[in-house]
Amino acid sequence: MCAVKQSEIMWTNAGKPFDLSDSGAYESWKQAKLVNYPTDVEQIMVSLVDPHALQASEKTEISQLCAQCNVVIYQIGDISQLDKSLVHDLGQQLGLAHLDDNLRADEDSVTSLQVREQSGNQYIPYTNKPLSWHTDGYYNPLDRQIRGIIMHCVRPAAEGGENSLMDHEILYLRLRDENPAWIKALMHPAAMTIPPNLENGKEIRGAQSGPVFSVDEASGRLHMRYSARKKNIEWRDDRLTLEAAAKITELLDDESIVFHHQLQAGQGVICNNILHNRTAFEDSAEQQRLMYRARYTDRIENTGI
Repeated sequence: MCAVKQSEIMWTNAGKPFDLSDSGAYESWKQAKLVNYPTDVEQIMVSLVDPHALQASEKTEISQLCAQCNVVIYQIGDISQLDKSLVHDLGQQLGLAHLDDNLRADEDSVTSLQVREQSGNQYIPYTNKPLSWHTDGYYNPLDRQIRGIIMHCVRPAAEGGENSLMDHEILYLRLRDENPAWIKALMHPAAMTIPPNLENGKEIRGAQSGPVFSVDEASGRLHMRYSARKKNIEWRDDRLTLEAAAKITELLDDESIVFHHQLQAGQGVICNNILHNRTAFEDSAEQQRLMYRARYTDRIENTGI
């Protein structure tokens, strides 16, 4: 588990750590952020006895980890019953109440991610192809951004399907420490545009422009919308934005700030919509990969500044 208790972290600041004009608040936040920051995936893993009824100590451990590094990987002891009620109940207990009813989600707004036949546009999450670095819902309107995610593994693939995870606040501080002007460019309201989504000649989602980095008003914490896709991403055409986008690509290859893990049955990720990707995978006749993905407009509770 994370070695730092939330009570030991100076999350409250006299100023605003993500305001480029407040270097004092930023330095205070950065110092607290990096104290005993987890460096190994084992340090962000939590065991849950009953995800339908979390113990107080389990909730505290989840919130402390997510306050420090925005992500936790959980392990459930009894995997004999793994229906979607587990995801719904787990989210409710962590302050995740507002599900995003995204395209091709199930009727209960929790998506069953598995290889499936698709009519119309072909979306990579429903294939066995690799997923590049992204945050979820980067194409959503700015008033419906995804701030929290639960990804629960019912069955892993027969081979492959490993996830990489990166705390977007660590990426932010690496960028800011090298060149604060990159942060200013990435906070521009037109920094990154996602073109319209067209299906059979019909527009099912309009173009979405917005910043890469913004501050969540409710929590005071950093939010990121990003995709490493080369196609269907339009960066603002100015030097600093293009430099910053290239630097992000470089930092995403820095293994020292990446957690790698292949989820097994009964394991899952809870996060404040951090950067993540997935390798390609292969199913077999006996074992087909199935994940339940819940996306929320809420952050995990007790993880704000």
